[in-house]
Order: sequence, then C-alpha cells, then structure tokens
Amino acid sequence: MHIIINHTSMTPIYEQIVSQIKEDIISGKLTPGTALPSVRAFSRELKISALTVKKAYDYLEEEGLVNTVHGKGSFIAQANQGLLMEERRKELENDLDQAVRKARAGGVTDEEICELFQLIMEE
Repeated sequence: MHIIINHTSMTPIYEQIVSQIKEDIISGKLTPGTALPSVRAFSRELKISALTVKKAYDYLEEEGLVNTVHGKGSFIAQANQGLLMEERRKELENDLDQAVRKARAGGVTDEEICELFQLIMEE
C-alpha cells in the first residue's frame, strides 16, 4: 500500500492515513477482503508511531470501512459504495464552496465563475 505522509501538514498523520485509505477504497484500489498491513509493519514502513497507525485503523473501523479480527489483522470491509460516494460529494461541495468564496472575495462575478468552470470542464 502506498501512503504518503506530509510531516509539515497541519492535518494529523492519522487523518492523512485515513483519507488516503478511504480514497483507495472509493477508487477500487482496495477491495473488500484486502488485508491491511499489520500495525507494527505499517508503522515501521511509514516511520511513525504504531499508536498513530492503530488510531487510523480504529477510526476506519468505526466508519465501517475496516474489520479487525483479533490475531488475524485488519481487512477492508464490504463498504456501502453509496455512502462512500456521498461522503466524496460532500467533500467536493466544500471544495467548490471555498473556491467560489475565494473568487467572489477577489472580485470575480458569478458569471465569470460559471464561464471559468465551463472552461475547466471542457479540458
């Protein structure tokens, strides 16, 4: 599994792990039943605390994305794709909202925002 940790980011490391694993689940890179690396092995690979990896795995389990079997490991759960896509839409909506606010604050009209969005969509 390929996880990139940004140590200078204001986002906590466990949240970086969670978001990247979620992305891999949504994109289909991680399918139900796929084993995640052990907490210790993953912490060594990422050069971070095992407690940080454990916190990320626990969070993913609370979200219903991972099942942990004592003594066996953690596995990608049979997630509800509809819920995952809804979460993705919420994130996208927030990103678009921030972009529109930033544009308006910079004096860009709504019409110009729409034109720019159409140009971007054509690419």
